Amino acid sequence: MDAYDKGPDAAGGPGAAEAPEAGTPVPPPAAAAPLGAPPPDDPPRDDPPPPEPRTGVAALSPRYQIGAALALAVVAVAVCVHLGMVFLHVAPSNTVTKAHGKAIDDWVYPEFEQNWKLFAPNPLQQNIAVQVRAEIRTADGRSRTTGWYDLSAQDGRDIDRNIVPSHTQQNELRRAWDFFTATHGSDNRPVGLRGDLSETYLRRIVELRLERGGALQVDGVDGALQRVQVRSRTVNVTPPKWSTEKVSSTPVYRVLPWWTVPAAEARGGVS
Repeated sequence: MDAYDKGPDAAGGPGAAEAPEAGTPVPPPAAAAPLGAPPPDDPPRDDPPPPEPRTGVAALSPRYQIGAALALAVVAVAVCVHLGMVFLHVAPSNTVTKAHGKAIDDWVYPEFEQNWKLFAPNPLQQNIAVQVRAEIRTADGRSRTTGWYDLSAQDGRDIDRNIVPSHTQQNELRRAWDFFTATHGSDNRPVGLRGDLSETYLRRIVELRLERGGALQVDGVDGALQRVQVRSRTVNVTPPKWSTEKVSSTPVYRVLPWWTVPAAEARGGVS
């Protein structure tokens, strides 16, 4: 037997490696890993990123950081003081403004003057009632003047016993009086083009109220409405018991002149 036929690798013998078929590519042998390299199964180790550079105040030296902090504190205090002064200037009169009103005005005027109010409108501190009386011509041709009817009190009674009061009950008479006072001077003369309109509006409202309230009846017979006169009764709201404020409780009246009722409205024309 030939020497090439001896051993486990002898062709055709047990344990012999199978020879690749013809035309099959043979993979190259794996290169040996260099000394000191990590095992191929371990993940690569990245170096930590360099620290980001500091910006803003943090980039300053400690001495400048203290200076910047003090400057920010001064600005914050100045802003708070300014906002507080402006708030007290535009707020309704209160204990602080009464005690330090001059200091507030010195701060605000003239650079920071405000032409608006924080609370608009300011809370009312007066009770204003609109009252009316009428001159009626009776069936026999005589004239009769009624007493004063408190129309605001009537609205108040209607609102108190109504869980859903109407807009008319709450605002019609009040807004009509505000409209009149805004378009008339203290002498009750019209100011501007809307003065006559406000007079007509207020007069028609009181005429309707008199007619619906039965004020035109004399001895059970409806009379003819000749003239009406309106006045306001203003009383200051009583301060609370803990307040030291003193206000007058005497009513102040503003009486308007008599208004002649046009013939079309004198009897049944306003309904």
